[in-house]
Amino acid sequence: MIQGLRRFHVGDRLSEMAIFNGTVYLAGQVPDDATQDIRGQTAQVLAMVDKLLAEAGTDRAHVLMAQIFLADLADFDGMNEVWDDWVAPGDAPPRATVQARLARPEWKIEVVVTAAISAGA
Repeated sequence: MIQGLRRFHVGDRLSEMAIFNGTVYLAGQVPDDATQDIRGQTAQVLAMVDKLLAEAGTDRAHVLMAQIFLADLADFDGMNEVWDDWVAPGDAPPRATVQARLARPEWKIEVVVTAAISAGA
């Protein structure tokens, strides 16, 4: 193991989060309830991001980069409605949004986030 590298919620295939040198790396977050529309799935995923960032000692205002994968770009506007309410005012991070075939057909969104550890954490 690399000195200073911490992994969280480690499974056989992946860890949900890793922290190294003051940077938090999240695995792709997907919805638990895939029966919801894009707004519901986006809200779920961003709540998961918030929870993991809090566990790491940081928050959405410290997001360095977000990568958003949508199964259908027709959901772009609906996803953005939820994103715009979630993103910290004045702290919108660099972001990429692409259409991708996700691992499960019922998933409409997957989000990958990299963040800085809050000062003093």
